Amino acid sequence: MKAIACQLPSERGLPLSRFSSSEIAREAVARGIVEQVSGATVWRWLAEDAIRPWNHRSWIFPRDPDFRAKAARVLDLYAGCFEGKLLHPGEFVLCADEKPSIQARARLHRTLPPLPGGDGQLVEHEYERKGALCYLACWDVRRAKLFDRCEPKGGIEPFDRLVDQVMTQQPYASARRVFWIVDNGSSHRGQRSIERLEGRYPNLTLVHLPVHASWLNSEDLSGCLAGV
Repeated sequence: MKAIACQLPSERGLPLSRFSSSEIAREAVARGIVEQVSGATVWRWLAEDAIRPWNHRSWIFPRDPDFRAKAARVLDLYAGCFEGKLLHPGEFVLCADEKPSIQARARLHRTLPPLPGGDGQLVEHEYERKGALCYLACWDVRRAKLFDRCEPKGGIEPFDRLVDQVMTQQPYASARRVFWIVDNGSSHRGQRSIERLEGRYPNLTLVHLPVHASWLNSEDLSGCLAGV
C-alpha cells in the first residue's frame, strides 16, 4: 500500500496527478495485493505510519525584496492607520481583484419558489452556456460594502471601469483619500498603473501587495470572489 501511495499514477498510465485513498484501494485490488479493501481502511493504515513520503505540500518563497514593508503597510491600512497615523473618518480602504473565465450559464426553466410544507425552491438543472466572463469586485474593508461588475474579458479598460464605478459615487468621490489595495495583475501593475489611476482621481492612492501575496488581499479573504 505504501509503495502504491508513493507512486505517480502516470507510471501506471492513469490520468491522475495523485492517488486518493479510494484509488489506492482499487489499485491494490487490481494488482491482486488484497482481495478487498476500502478506501477508509487504506487511509487509516497510511495515517498510522510514522513517515509519510506520499504526502506533499505546495509552497513558494516570497521573492519580493520589500515583502515585509509592503505587507506591513497593507495590514496597517486594515487596522485603520497609514504611515503611523490613524485614518481620518473621510478616508477609505478598498480592495479590488478580478476573477476571469467565469462560466456564464442561464437556466432554461424558471426557478419555482418554495411551497408550504415543501423542501424549498425547485431549481431546474438544465441550462444554456453563455460563454465566459470576467468578474471584477471591489470591497470596502471598513464598511463591508461590495461593488462588482462583469465584463467580457479582463484588462486595463475593464478594471478602470470598476474604478470609475466606485470613485464617481459618494462617499468616495469627495473623500479625502481612497486607498485601493491591489495585487500585481497586469491591469494594475507597477508605477504606470499608479500614474494612470492617481492621475485620474487625485484622492486615490494605489497600494500594491507584495509579489505572490494575493492572500493578503481582503477581497480574497472576504470570500466575495470565492462564491461566484
